[in-house]
Amino acid sequence: MLSAYLNCFKIPELKKRLLFTFAMIALVELTGAIPCPGIDPARLKELFGALNNDAGTSGMMGTLALFSGGAMEKFAIGALGIMPYISASIILQLMTPVIPALNKMVREGESGMQQYNFIMRVLTVAVAIVQGIMFSAAMMNPGRLGLGDGSVVMNPGIGFMVETIIILTGGSMFITWLGEMITERGVGNGASLIITVNIIARIPSALASLYQMVFVGSATGESQLTIVHLLILVVLFVAVTVGAIMLTEGMRKIPVRYAQQRSVGGFGRSAGVQTTYLPLRVNYANVMPIIFAGAILGFIDMVLRYLPAKPFVQWLAIHLQYGSFGYLLIYAALLMVFAFFWVANQFNPIQIADDFQKNNGYIPGIRPGKATSDFLDHAMTRITLGGAIGLLVLALLPMVLANSFLKIPHSIASFFGGTSLLIIVGVMLDTMRQIQTYLISRNYDGFLSKGILRNGRRY
Repeated sequence: MLSAYLNCFKIPELKKRLLFTFAMIALVELTGAIPCPGIDPARLKELFGALNNDAGTSGMMGTLALFSGGAMEKFAIGALGIMPYISASIILQLMTPVIPALNKMVREGESGMQQYNFIMRVLTVAVAIVQGIMFSAAMMNPGRLGLGDGSVVMNPGIGFMVETIIILTGGSMFITWLGEMITERGVGNGASLIITVNIIARIPSALASLYQMVFVGSATGESQLTIVHLLILVVLFVAVTVGAIMLTEGMRKIPVRYAQQRSVGGFGRSAGVQTTYLPLRVNYANVMPIIFAGAILGFIDMVLRYLPAKPFVQWLAIHLQYGSFGYLLIYAALLMVFAFFWVANQFNPIQIADDFQKNNGYIPGIRPGKATSDFLDHAMTRITLGGAIGLLVLALLPMVLANSFLKIPHSIASFFGGTSLLIIVGVMLDTMRQIQTYLISRNYDGFLSKGILRNGRRY
């Protein structure tokens, strides 16, 4: 495998793309190191220290801080990161099957995609402005987050809010542009790669915290973690990573045959059959159900904090607190619902069956038309159920670890499943697959010394 990494720099085109990708990522990290003006650094450090220790807010804000790669903890110009673009992309993906004009735009080819991308950029700006308003208001009044009184801003007011919104929106759009440049001139999907790098950037601090809990804490008697617990966590991490890879790469291949007419010498035509496969992914929705479920519960938690402190509101706030039994129950229900909703929204068995019929394709043993669409719908439903259960286990594991007797901080527990691990696994596999394509096409060994590629070719 080491030789494969060295071979990457022997191919001029791949070397140029890799160096360009590294340069763009360095610029992204630079935006996370320049703080916005008007913030009190000492008070900001206290704020996020309280966030990391508070079980009720560490889930929502901890996840946002994780995706920003630490930029939010510094309230840097890149604090919003690539998330407004991701949010706009998700909104458009959900609306495209519903709005005929968007659906037609996607099918019009390059000209249609240019209009579609323009709408996405405009929506990204709108989402960034809304998030900038929320974050600047939160910095001026952290009490709304349940962290006591005292503003993080030196001179709070409308001037600070307008200035911060402009800076955060500009920083987010700059990072979005860097992501597009990585996709066009670098290696891998730029937006996904930026999120992955931001998540990976938090691993050293998470390992340092774990070291403090096990070794320093055990020496002073302030931690319940021992060497045995550490070994169990290592084994658990390996098992969860393997499970995430299986969930990401798992699929059912539905055989599809296409009837073709071919000429045989000068004696007319004969019928031929070409066999291929329709891959049905086990985790078709990827991390979308986790993002949706967390976003809805996070929004509900934020609304409850702004409502008057009446008994019913307090009861709801307690039972919907991050990591509580009520939170886990509703989170699990939302995740299962959104897993099936995403598949129903994005996977169209009727259209697939029609495409098969137009191209003389059929599934062996299944009649064309409605019988094919019913078969695909039934198969996808069963596959989605298994994938949703696996996704649910990975999503709940970090919360269970964070709220167990071990009291593992969210910054550490987030790497034992959930969105973080699934994004890292999915993006890394996709990027390595793209790099491996360059290596194989230039007759170099891939990342594995032996095995079978997805297209069946041995190497």
